[in-house]
Amino acid sequence: MSENNIKPLVNRVANSGLKVINLEDYYPTRSVVEIDLKQFLFKELILKEKDFRSSLKEIDWTKYKDKTVLVYNSNDAIIPIWAFMLVSQYLQGIAHSIYHGTAAEYLVHYYDNLIQEFDASVYQDERVVIKGCSNKPVPPAAYAALTASLKPFAQSIMFGEPCSTVPIFKRPRKLK
Repeated sequence: MSENNIKPLVNRVANSGLKVINLEDYYPTRSVVEIDLKQFLFKELILKEKDFRSSLKEIDWTKYKDKTVLVYNSNDAIIPIWAFMLVSQYLQGIAHSIYHGTAAEYLVHYYDNLIQEFDASVYQDERVVIKGCSNKPVPPAAYAALTASLKPFAQSIMFGEPCSTVPIFKRPRKLK
């Protein structure tokens, strides 16, 4: 084969006009720390108000400065609502934000808020790939919410990598 017959390599994916959204790019960057109320329970079952209040007074709350703090209880003990309120009161003005729930619940909440603010109209009549295979734990609910947000605007929505996608939605062509 002569050099004249060699054709240049063409990146067909780059030239396809696909718009790629990677939810991993929006993963929270702020430090997230957890406070499990289980540690304050007598025998991990009962919250004693006096002991609880005393324990909270001994905590160096400055270690939570500018962090997202998740307050939850990891066991089946019934925790009174005021206990969460009391912890939040100590964190107020120190933590960047306070969330009542686990890390998995927080991520669903985080992405839900993010997607509610997302301007999907910029994808009007576009072919969109919602990138998969993330290295961070983006919740499945985020992919579903983004799909719902894009559907009124996008020509098509696919999931995966631009070179290998799974079709999710394709708007029917309008008859003329």
